[in-house]
Amino acid sequence: MTAAEILWTPSPERIAASRMERFRRAAESVAGRPLPDYAALHAWSIEDLPAFWRMVLEDAGIVGDGLDAPVVDDERKLPGAKWFEGATLNFAENLLGAGGAGGDAIPRPDDADAILFRGEHMHRTRRVTWGELRREVGRVAAVLRDLGVAPGDRVAGFLPNLPETVIAMLAATSLGAIWSSCSPDFGVKGVLDRFTRIEPSVILYADGYVYAGRTHDSREKMRGILEGLAAAGTTPRVLVVPYVESEPDVSMLPGARRLPDAIAALGAAADAPLDFVRVPFAHPVYVMYSSGTTGLPKCIVQSAGGVLLNQLKEHRLHVDLHPGDVIFYFTTCGWMMWNWLVAGLGAGGTIALYDGSPFQPDANALMRYADAEGFAFFGAGAAYYAALEKAGAKPREQYDFAKLRSILSTGSPLADESFDYLYRDVKPDMQLASISGGTDLNGCFVGGTPLLPVRRGEIQAPCLGMAVEAWDEDGRRVVGERGELVCTKAFPSMPVFFWGDEDGSKYRAAYFERFPGVWHHGDYVEIAEHLGVRIHGRSDATLNPGGVRIGTAEIYRVVEQVPWVADSLVIGQQVGDDERVVLFVRLREGEGLDAARIKELRTAIREGCSPRHVPAKVVAVADIPYTISMKKVELAVRDVVHGREVRNRDALRNPEALELYRDLAELRD
Repeated sequence: MTAAEILWTPSPERIAASRMERFRRAAESVAGRPLPDYAALHAWSIEDLPAFWRMVLEDAGIVGDGLDAPVVDDERKLPGAKWFEGATLNFAENLLGAGGAGGDAIPRPDDADAILFRGEHMHRTRRVTWGELRREVGRVAAVLRDLGVAPGDRVAGFLPNLPETVIAMLAATSLGAIWSSCSPDFGVKGVLDRFTRIEPSVILYADGYVYAGRTHDSREKMRGILEGLAAAGTTPRVLVVPYVESEPDVSMLPGARRLPDAIAALGAAADAPLDFVRVPFAHPVYVMYSSGTTGLPKCIVQSAGGVLLNQLKEHRLHVDLHPGDVIFYFTTCGWMMWNWLVAGLGAGGTIALYDGSPFQPDANALMRYADAEGFAFFGAGAAYYAALEKAGAKPREQYDFAKLRSILSTGSPLADESFDYLYRDVKPDMQLASISGGTDLNGCFVGGTPLLPVRRGEIQAPCLGMAVEAWDEDGRRVVGERGELVCTKAFPSMPVFFWGDEDGSKYRAAYFERFPGVWHHGDYVEIAEHLGVRIHGRSDATLNPGGVRIGTAEIYRVVEQVPWVADSLVIGQQVGDDERVVLFVRLREGEGLDAARIKELRTAIREGCSPRHVPAKVVAVADIPYTISMKKVELAVRDVVHGREVRNRDALRNPEALELYRDLAELRD
């Protein structure tokens, strides 16, 4: 892996003002030796994990009891390492800054903005100050307490990306309850595949949502969800958050109450001071879900202390989020980036939310929002940036983005050409931080750092405290070559268990079966000597024609730059004892696919990748299937092509698209 072109280099002033640089200087005293650059800091952070994570905890001002406990009992124990045994804390307390001296050291004045909101529905905008946020969290917590919610109970959200969703999560976790959410564009079966297993005692849902100019009523879905839960033996209490209507009719849902009515019924008791329940460091805070496109989703349970510690490390050090900075990520409540974004509150940041289509009324919808509200950090999935370029948007010509310091990208590998586009047509003087990790850890293995340059097509470096390596098939570390992404030491945000996995066998099989005692993440990755990282796609979707492993991301980088291609998906089709590469393309409106264009595609792939990458078949399709969190579902398409059942279609944003791939004549020979 040769060093790619440098597109941005941090100025000495930017470095000096960063939290990462301050942390690096302090770490030299702890390490007892010079740590002159990021590479040295990262090496120390994994060499002395206890000292590093102790520094992170203190630097973040995390409050709790007994936090002087040993950091980790055995950093080589994967799975099963125990962190800060005997310590207690509260997740919401640390995000709200309502605790002791450490939390109060981060400015969160009552009259400053904590949350900004913009919604497609009626072009609504809202601002929620820190004082209002704490007050509303207290009120919803009082309602939940009145409903009997206690530590360990599950509180579920079936909600758009609203301030009320953040408030509900903080209220639940303030009581020591466990939060779990699905976005309202999930189908009933998709929600039931998740919620029936965790048996929530309370569900909060909004009466509807708006997307791409259409209003969707959520009441019928909610009735189906409640019927399914009842059939499985769970009868949660239901609180309705008004959104599409100010006073929605909830009579079709027996026992449901509008949340404002439930608060009003408590009278003065609703305004009692927040009383945070401190729970053990490893106490569950979130149940997250894998995409579940090839079976039931994994119910991934994450700890209050582990998620808090790791996410504050990422926000404060890697993102360089300072109090008062506005941070945005385009996400729904069914994607882990929502949970990640909300943790920005713990660094004193202002989180910006958006609900609706990012291209409504036009391609610059989110860019206008970023400029008007002075975002310091703008984040979205890689697919958004590719679509923005395809739409011909040139935001730089209309907006100056005066406060924008970084653009963040995740969800899928960011194409080299998207790096070019963002620096050319959005803002030339900013850090482009492509990041990668996953729902499993609610954070990142590799990401940005304000201490290093940005190279075209590369993630900047492995994150601090993450012993990330690339391994070959025999479990040997490789540098500058493609391999499996592994983590050789424990990290605090590892899942504590999977819900319903009583003996831990599914948990161990998910991460530790391939390389025992080492976290195997399932990404195909390349890590350079200079620490730059390229993700080549999921290793379980890796192509294998003629026994040569090929990452799908490499093909997408070439194909999706072809002007007449709107989108694409690539799989390996089994033919006899071998596998052939099949490329599906969705064409731009009014375009067609003929022999000349197939040749054009094959030539571009051969020249941009290698002869091994050239597809044996190129097939035009009307749509490409995506998960709710906008990830291509290569495995599900591969199953359909091979005549296998796809059991969990409700995990898809457009499940009807799968039928386009069944029994294709082009694939019969």
